[in-house]
Amino acid sequence: MPGWWASRWAGRWVVRWWRRRGLRARVTITAALGLVVAFVAADLLLLSALRVSLTRSVDDAARQGAAGVVALIDADRLPYPVPVAPDVTIQVLGAAGQITDVSPDTDRLVPLLSPAQAAASARTGGVVLLNGPAYGLPSLMRVTAMRASGGYLVISAVPYSSVTGSLSVVAKALVFGTPLLFAAFTGAIWLAVGSTLRPIALLRRGAARVAGTGVPSDLPVPEARDEVRSLALTLNDMLSRLDAAQQRQRALVSDTAHELRSPIASIRAQLEVALDHPSGQDWASTARDVHADVLRLARLAEDLLLLARLDERAETPRRAATVDLAGLSASVTARYAGARVPVVFAGHAAPSPVAGDEDSLDRLLVNLIDNAVRYAKSQVTVTVTVEREGASAGAWGVLTVADDGPGIPAGGLERAFDRFARLDDARSREDDEGGGAGLGLAIVRATAQAYGGTARLEQAAPGADPPGLRAVVRVPAASG
Repeated sequence: MPGWWASRWAGRWVVRWWRRRGLRARVTITAALGLVVAFVAADLLLLSALRVSLTRSVDDAARQGAAGVVALIDADRLPYPVPVAPDVTIQVLGAAGQITDVSPDTDRLVPLLSPAQAAASARTGGVVLLNGPAYGLPSLMRVTAMRASGGYLVISAVPYSSVTGSLSVVAKALVFGTPLLFAAFTGAIWLAVGSTLRPIALLRRGAARVAGTGVPSDLPVPEARDEVRSLALTLNDMLSRLDAAQQRQRALVSDTAHELRSPIASIRAQLEVALDHPSGQDWASTARDVHADVLRLARLAEDLLLLARLDERAETPRRAATVDLAGLSASVTARYAGARVPVVFAGHAAPSPVAGDEDSLDRLLVNLIDNAVRYAKSQVTVTVTVEREGASAGAWGVLTVADDGPGIPAGGLERAFDRFARLDDARSREDDEGGGAGLGLAIVRATAQAYGGTARLEQAAPGADPPGLRAVVRVPAASG
């Protein structure tokens, strides 16, 4: 039991130690362990292959020596002593198992193999490893036998010392060379991993700089087209979006402060005059003016709150309901029966279900029609159609609100959707006391985008005077 607890504690310690290492160290250690296994396996395989190859060459030399003597016996031309190649020992056994001929300096009394062993070796072609010193030979021997005519058996032995010596030299070289190769490869892996992780370190330093200064700036992008480059591009895109959002927030705060300053200053001035000259003040007129400024502040606050909610919806999309765009447009248009100019609904009577919220789309329509009525000369036209982009693509509900007013120059059509936009033309809200705070079209686009749609402005009659203005809103049709 104590051993079990000790092993468990050791395992937990190893896991904690491993988790505390850096990525570079863990990759290097893992690769180093793999190198250890690979080097050990390669060394063992090399020694085994070398041993087999050298042993085979020694066995071939023994067989060649025996084959040469067998040829001499078969030709009845065997001299005495038996001629052999260097390092080859020959004994010839007669039919009775006695030694009849030997090579120079070979024992004539004790055969290296017994007659039975020699016969088995000759029959199978096998080679026997023999302890040479026991037979007066200096080293281990590889011994084989071959049968000759007349019942003779030729025993051939070759020293195994050349094989053991070569294996010893190679083993020593591997013992000293493998650690050096391991150290060199491990160092190369350490440097390669460090080079690979260097872009990440640069990204970290860049992110720390952004965090310290609070000013979004591009992070360094590595040249290699790998995952780190993709990460850098993604982070730069995120920082660009954050920078744009930060700039929009600053502009919104600045513009909001500017918009609030005018009605607040007007209210303050009127109240100060009324308080300084209470006897000569028309309190009813002052109350109406202050009430108008308060309503202006309330509309501004409501518009800003609506934009904030739309931005939140864009960041966290929710399932939209189904709204009949044609029916809603006809209903909203009917409210403008007493408007300054006629507001005509020219859409078809068939239902046009789109994905959206009825209150949000109602506000979108009111903003567009109010804007068109404010500048139209003779009429405002509201149209609803359905567009299909193909058999597999979805359908769109298209709302169009057109007027025959002064229009907007082509360069200001996109800028008109900016929050608190001021246009230096005939449709500038600075020349219209009844205008809003410049948030109407921004609310229109934000509402359309919240449901996956789009909003744009275009000249109703290009080349005409006046060119008029057409607002086009596309909202995805409800599925099913």
